[in-house]
Amino acid sequence: MSRRGTSTKPHNRFETNLYEKIDDWILPEEAEQKVKTMLIPTHPKSIVNPVSSPDISMDWSMNPYAGCEHGCPYCYARNSHEYWGYNSGEDFESKILYKANAAELLRKKLNTPSWKGDAIMLSGNTDCYQPIERKLELTRQLLEVAWEYRQPIGIITKNALILRDLDILKKMAEHDLVRVAFSVTTEDASLQRKLEPRASAPYKRLAAIKKLSEEGIPTMAMIAPMIPGLNSHELLPLMKAVSEAGALQARYITVRLNGHLRDIFSEWLMEHYPDRHSKVMNTIRDTHGGKVNAFRYGIRMSGTGRVSETMRQAYAVGQTKYFKHKKMPALSSEHFTKLKDRQMGLFD
Repeated sequence: MSRRGTSTKPHNRFETNLYEKIDDWILPEEAEQKVKTMLIPTHPKSIVNPVSSPDISMDWSMNPYAGCEHGCPYCYARNSHEYWGYNSGEDFESKILYKANAAELLRKKLNTPSWKGDAIMLSGNTDCYQPIERKLELTRQLLEVAWEYRQPIGIITKNALILRDLDILKKMAEHDLVRVAFSVTTEDASLQRKLEPRASAPYKRLAAIKKLSEEGIPTMAMIAPMIPGLNSHELLPLMKAVSEAGALQARYITVRLNGHLRDIFSEWLMEHYPDRHSKVMNTIRDTHGGKVNAFRYGIRMSGTGRVSETMRQAYAVGQTKYFKHKKMPALSSEHFTKLKDRQMGLFD
């Protein structure tokens, strides 16, 4: 067993680039299985990118990694791996590109005259706390720069490794500079091990939400994706669980299978839940007007049809029962200061 999310290697529709293999990263528990991750350094010219989607609450994002070891077969970021010359299946999980100069690029961006400290989403594409972060610590370096400039950051993750950086997160939270969106998919450990093979277990995610909340770090739950016929029945119980753990807010997203995800996820279903394959795929189609993919802003996240309406109703009940008196504080740019401005202040 490779313990990867997929063994599929879809054909890349773009030209193939050549990269140099510099390292192999093996988790201790996988040493006997010889599961290797190729680490590939990149040196881009920028790391903060504008977000054009009206479905996303922040206008800027940054991603220290391309590709993700978590191995989730539903991950929308898989398709973007083809831009690097790799496939969206096995390559996405095992060939991880990292921005070696990430912290330097962020510092450069924050020092530009036009930058006013708008909130930046960390991990809009792949998880910034995926397993390789334990070794490379790029996310920690970015947070250190953000704290240095008092730059507000929103973090999205499904990995309890975030607790490693509590020391920085606590300082940032005191100035409304950080909030965390923790992805929670299921409380079923068996399903989670198959669906997200190298991500944190459900109990660890709930424990991480609890710890972050206790330390004063505003935390919300992204209950996503909801997969009809697989985990969608857990929406209301999950809202209860994350609220009790301390989450101040919850959002859900219905699965959509754009690009190669249709085949990757379909193959995953046949391997792990062959008896549910037809039902799950057909129900996903029902939520997106007869297709498994969805692109229309405004409805692509929640879908349409009877199943989607059932989830909307369950979510509304959960909002009333578990989040009625909770509020997520807004990120603040009030304290953002460029280093040169801070230094000039010494002479005031």
